[in-house]
Amino acid sequence: MTQSFVIVGDGIAGSSAAETLREKRTDADITVITDEGEALYNRILIKEYAKGKLPEAPISIHDEDWYAERDIDLQLDTYVTDLRPDAHEIETHEGEVYEFDKLLLAVGGTPNQLPVDGSDADGIHHFWTFQDARAINEAASEAETGVVVGAGLLGIDLAAICGAQGVDAHYLMRGDSWWRYALSEEGAEIMHEAMRERGVTPVFQSGVDHFETDEDGHVAAAVDPNGERYECDWAGVAIGLDRNTELLRGTDIETDDGIVTDEYMQTSHPDIFAAGDITRFYDVILGEQAQNGAWGSAKEQGSVAAHNMVEYGSEEFEWVTSYSITHFDFPFLSFGHPTLGDDHVERKFSETEWRRVALKDGKVVGGVLIGDLAPQSGYKQLMREQVDVSGQEDALMREQFSVDDIEREPEAEPVEN
Repeated sequence: MTQSFVIVGDGIAGSSAAETLREKRTDADITVITDEGEALYNRILIKEYAKGKLPEAPISIHDEDWYAERDIDLQLDTYVTDLRPDAHEIETHEGEVYEFDKLLLAVGGTPNQLPVDGSDADGIHHFWTFQDARAINEAASEAETGVVVGAGLLGIDLAAICGAQGVDAHYLMRGDSWWRYALSEEGAEIMHEAMRERGVTPVFQSGVDHFETDEDGHVAAAVDPNGERYECDWAGVAIGLDRNTELLRGTDIETDDGIVTDEYMQTSHPDIFAAGDITRFYDVILGEQAQNGAWGSAKEQGSVAAHNMVEYGSEEFEWVTSYSITHFDFPFLSFGHPTLGDDHVERKFSETEWRRVALKDGKVVGGVLIGDLAPQSGYKQLMREQVDVSGQEDALMREQFSVDDIEREPEAEPVEN
């Protein structure tokens, strides 16, 4: 019998799964359903578009013909409103019912809204989709003053957009530094100075108490909890994702700030899988559940899910992800889980070069590199192989670090019976 695979979501996770499924099952029925109005595009490059640095042309990855050529049924502008696991079917907003043998949920998340007065005013932007990038590009190109909220990896994208578009902006942060869970103040100050050079002023121990609007309902200012007022005709908010688990309400599928999966991307239902930002997957390197929304991770999860939808247990997700920032004159890269761990080691090498490695039980679990990215391959190898580096912190911070600098425990001799 012909197998039926349904994928909800056409980001890189869903598209990667569809491509892998078609390669493995040439005769299967494959349907991809997405609530967006366009096929797969590069979520990494949309920030460059929003900065005014790229035209739209290089950002789209697949057009509708790509799916047609592979006999994949692509349904755009379609919302899944009901999931019936026992019946193996889903229903869309138009009442269309799709039956499945295996289902992949790659539904991602929705940007969190600031729970303050005025947060829904015109001129306040959230950055997630290509449509968001188009709106941000247009609005920022006409703005004079701005405010950015959210001291993380998406927030700094918004700050960089202000810098590139010539918007005089204040970056309001609740703590003492940008991405304070992964960087010390010494490392973060490199990023702060780069922002200042581009006309973006970091403001610490701040945030937003409420937004003020003009008579037309357009944002006019942000007022922080200290009573400081920052005029703005443009605002960007990036305070994390609300993962789209509402489809699972009323089902027995396990969720925990995302859809819980094993290392094969299978949910608690044997015929339903998940991939991408929506997942809280079992990380075989960490030995615990984890989340990671990077592009490379989502792509690999989609492929792994597809393999296991065809043959469960055939491929596990084992991945050390990376996230890079190219907004400044120096490179920036995080890898693994830099906010986890019970210890860390760090070193500053110059005004634009700094490094931090997070450790847990003496093993590398993630890190951040600013300025020189060459050591990343060695750190990732140590993480994948779960090498105990206890007592070798100085070696980890050698300027010209190599994985060969780390001494390893000799392998145990086999025991003869």
